[in-house]
Amino acid sequence: MQFIELSGKTLKQIISEDELQLDDLLQIGVHEESFIRINRQGDIEIRRHSSWDVIGGLLGDFDHRVRRETGLEWADCCNPCDDAVTG
Repeated sequence: MQFIELSGKTLKQIISEDELQLDDLLQIGVHEESFIRINRQGDIEIRRHSSWDVIGGLLGDFDHRVRRETGLEWADCCNPCDDAVTG
């Protein structure tokens, strides 16, 4: 599976009005320093102590928004165990 990794701060810049709200992100535990990753399907995951948790999703032209804001391209997951768990 391919992801783009970013910070919680960058996620806050990427989300649009019809997606997660800033209050939602705070309640979920997303802070500026949080480790976030987004897959090609738009699923947003946050890094917890020993796992990744899906916290929401992006809609519309998120591919362009994510690549523009991060300056990154989609990369294969580096941990084969993650792909085995998510299927």
